[in-house]
Amino acid sequence: MGDQDSGTPDRLRYRLLTGPDDADFCRRVSEALADGYRLYGSPAATFDGQRVIVAQAVVLDDGGSAGVVPV
Repeated sequence: MGDQDSGTPDRLRYRLLTGPDDADFCRRVSEALADGYRLYGSPAATFDGQRVIVAQAVVLDDGGSAGVVPV
């Protein structure tokens, strides 16, 4: 699911982190934030019949001014 590879993921501008709602998922989101990503939108959650599965999108800003409207 999503970004659950055991290797180091590429620094993509957009990532969707998914997995069971547990400490490991929170750790992966925290690591992404420490790596310069920011949360994008609200988390999503569903129940697969056994456990809660969550998803959180994160984005890496390129430092540009895309989307900024001059005043």
